[in-house]
Amino acid sequence: MKQGIHPDYHPVVFEDVSTGKRFLTRSTAVSTRTIEWEDGNTYPLLVVDVTSDSHPFWTGNQRVLDTAGRVEKFERRYGKRVRNSATGKEN
Repeated sequence: MKQGIHPDYHPVVFEDVSTGKRFLTRSTAVSTRTIEWEDGNTYPLLVVDVTSDSHPFWTGNQRVLDTAGRVEKFERRYGKRVRNSATGKEN
């Protein structure tokens, strides 16, 4: 590895704003806020909006989009267009 070209890779604590869950990992991110961790050491604290602990995909609370309803709403608003199968052009 070349010296002096890589960012500092150090332990950091991430905190999820919505759940309050914290986890210790390594990152190049920096912060002026710090926190004393369970091991007695002080680490930079990064507060984030979403983690796997609160993201709808990982929690199972994912919304299913009603795509059929969206298509019908579009057709009601702008009219249904019919393609001529012989020419491929809209009528």
